[in-house]
Amino acid sequence: MGLWDSLMGRSRPKAPNLDSLFLVPSAAITLQTAAGLTPTGSGSVCYRAAAGAAFSQTQDDVIALLRDDPQAPPATLTQDPYGFTWLVVEGDPDDVAGLCTDLHAVNTSLAAQGFDGGLLCTLVPFQDPSGRRVGLVYLYKQGTFYPFAPVPGEKRRDNLLELSVRDQLAGELPMEKDLRRWLAVWDAPGL
Repeated sequence: MGLWDSLMGRSRPKAPNLDSLFLVPSAAITLQTAAGLTPTGSGSVCYRAAAGAAFSQTQDDVIALLRDDPQAPPATLTQDPYGFTWLVVEGDPDDVAGLCTDLHAVNTSLAAQGFDGGLLCTLVPFQDPSGRRVGLVYLYKQGTFYPFAPVPGEKRRDNLLELSVRDQLAGELPMEKDLRRWLAVWDAPGL
């Protein structure tokens, strides 16, 4: 950033640190021992699909990459009512590290081809024995995580669970401090 930008009060947005996704496996252990929340085995990347052949080819290449690896879980595409695409990866709930590697590959592949402006978030869901779910949401543009815990069958959040998860993981993940950025990702795959 130059002197002129400083004088004008402009700042550059924080660059995402996608390697933070590799902190999720240790956070999963903390969630399991402290809160009884276990990984569901699924994860997803949410983005706004761009028009054109280049994006379509990149998306096809990413899906092919995930499907060609015999160790990789299946990948599917869904679209939510808000126009966002979710690339969903399903796998072994005991292999959170492998899941995070796949999600990292999706994000970096889209970013490397210049489509990082459409990336919204990455979601890794967890559940307790009663079926209550909470997702660790990685905000791509902020480089931070926050928990999202929808109440089943309702359009409201379990704020107590979200704050509890935030407090348990504050030392392990870069948590989003601004609660206004804790977006509600209603109808997200896995939640």
